[in-house]
Amino acid sequence: MSEQELLFSSALELAQLIKDKELSAVELTEAYLRQIERLQPTLNAFVEVDGERALAAAREVSADDPRPFAGVPTAIKNNRAVAGFRFTFGCKLLAQQRAGHDSWITRRLKEAGMIVVGTTTLPEYGILPTTEADLFGPTRNPWDTERTPGGSSGGAAAAVAAGMVPVAHGNDGGGSIRIPAACCGLVGLKVQRGRVSLAPEQAYSLLVVDGMLTRTVADSAALLDLIAGAEVGDAFRLEPPATPFVRQAQEAPAGLRVALCTRPPLPDAQVDPLCLDGARRAGALLEELGHKVEEVTPPWVDAAIGEAFGTLFALQVASGIHFSGLAAGREPTEQDMEPMSWAIYQLARSRTAVDYLVLENQLLARLREVAAFIASYDLLLTPALAERPLPLGTLDTHAPEPLQTFTRSGYFTPFTPIFNATGNPALTLPLFHGEDGLPLAVQLVGGFAAEGLLLAVGQQLEEAAPWRERIPALAQPSVG
Repeated sequence: MSEQELLFSSALELAQLIKDKELSAVELTEAYLRQIERLQPTLNAFVEVDGERALAAAREVSADDPRPFAGVPTAIKNNRAVAGFRFTFGCKLLAQQRAGHDSWITRRLKEAGMIVVGTTTLPEYGILPTTEADLFGPTRNPWDTERTPGGSSGGAAAAVAAGMVPVAHGNDGGGSIRIPAACCGLVGLKVQRGRVSLAPEQAYSLLVVDGMLTRTVADSAALLDLIAGAEVGDAFRLEPPATPFVRQAQEAPAGLRVALCTRPPLPDAQVDPLCLDGARRAGALLEELGHKVEEVTPPWVDAAIGEAFGTLFALQVASGIHFSGLAAGREPTEQDMEPMSWAIYQLARSRTAVDYLVLENQLLARLREVAAFIASYDLLLTPALAERPLPLGTLDTHAPEPLQTFTRSGYFTPFTPIFNATGNPALTLPLFHGEDGLPLAVQLVGGFAAEGLLLAVGQQLEEAAPWRERIPALAQPSVG
């Protein structure tokens, strides 16, 4: 097996190679560390890499290790704790903070035998769908280094797309797994609200869920089986499915009713023709697979919904800023953050707790009609993005009117946030490649707790239009 084949194998395949004694965990970890060393100066995907710690963990893995992913490297987004690593949330206020514990997601991955090689970049406080924090500098897309890899899990996506790790952790509060997956040519699953614990830092989040970025649907399914579950004290809790997700993904469904939705929830958002074409091509492919696709106009075209979501998202960001101040032991100041973050913080501080609770309930009430619409079909199909991956610097947090940057970001990604608000699971798939040389993704949305169906259809589509052989030129070990 060539080094390129090794680096771009799936996590499931790599785990099997170790179990079959075809390579050791140390050899595998060394290969990924070499790729990180080669590409990190260009892509800037990592906050911190600890090769010595990773190799020490790899030496503890034997071929008869019973853990499902023993010896497979991964990385954690830098807003979840990894004991001993910097824990920054992308903000200057916590630039030197180090975690003294592992978050739930980190612990579950380690317990499965995965080796954490490092932590990945994000925009300040995870706000934007691009990854250009002042603290770290811009993270670049492996397909075009002048463009964004998306955000907020942009470092994770760049790392997986470039073969620096086979899979990586991310989280999604408005599209932050699905957006970078779409930008970088990966599989991005946003799970049902309550599926994966946010312990120990949070009891719940209305919008944010944790998950993984992968190159294959099979890896997404197997990893969801691994990370799903509740911790004592969680406010939201879902019972595990009767059939593991990895088995559900293998059961090809037939005759599904699919709603093709190309009109974005933001009524004045413009959708790039390539993005529209990708969604319609995916619809045609689903029909070839025996499903019935109907193009419809959903009930979400309501400016008030977008405004309410933006305000609620800003209020949740502000609570994160406040908690960063508590962690730092002082009140955050304007000098501690980028101008856009400060503007959001000041806007949120002008609202009361009552305002927040009323807004949350009003938004969820308005979305009941959307939830009912979703439930009337087996799946929804939309473009993943409304624009192609943005050139670096498009979203400027230092603009004279920084809140306009926050508003502008929604026009790049109008199809993703609404499903954080409804809580429905959603999956982006890199089905096509655009004429511009960039991945062209679509989004599938399922009903309540329907991750298994999403993964099954995703597997059907991956087999019908495989994408695994597409590798960015700079990521190929023979180049450079």
